[in-house]
Amino acid sequence: MNRLAPPALLVVDAQVAVDDPRWGRRNNPRAEATIAALLQAWRSAKAPVIHVHQLPSEPGSAFQGPGSATKPEALPQRDEWLIWKATASAFADTVLARLLDAAEAKTLAICGFVTDNAVEATARAAGTLGYGTQVITDACATFDKRDSNGHLHRAEQIHAHSLEGLRSARTEIVESGAFL
Repeated sequence: MNRLAPPALLVVDAQVAVDDPRWGRRNNPRAEATIAALLQAWRSAKAPVIHVHQLPSEPGSAFQGPGSATKPEALPQRDEWLIWKATASAFADTVLARLLDAAEAKTLAICGFVTDNAVEATARAAGTLGYGTQVITDACATFDKRDSNGHLHRAEQIHAHSLEGLRSARTEIVESGAFL
């Protein structure tokens, strides 16, 4: 990373739960490897890293029990923060904004799971709160979904549509190569 003031890296919901077969087929099977490479770059730059995890909220949630564990590629280190959230947005009812203020972070680079849920909600909230916001597209993933009429929408389409919606919300959409 060659930037004067690197953004804080937010790693969203990189938890074992996203491997649960109930989610179905996903796009970007290399997301974890890309997240690991980003973490290495941020750690080398001694830039702020914040891990955000989803609390299990309902019985039978994939995030309960072993699903709440961090994916091995994204284990927080001792000097990194880990916060827990109960909603899609990492800013809702958490200490995230205070941690970012303490780190004097003005720009956020966001990666993780699920693109059209927690990643998008967190990016939208960050922009609303005045942070410069970047979503690292090749370090995010989502899943195939059926709409209310039963039509299947492929994960690749959902991912692209979500990112395009974020672009129109003044979020910068970048590839990991911008940082690696």
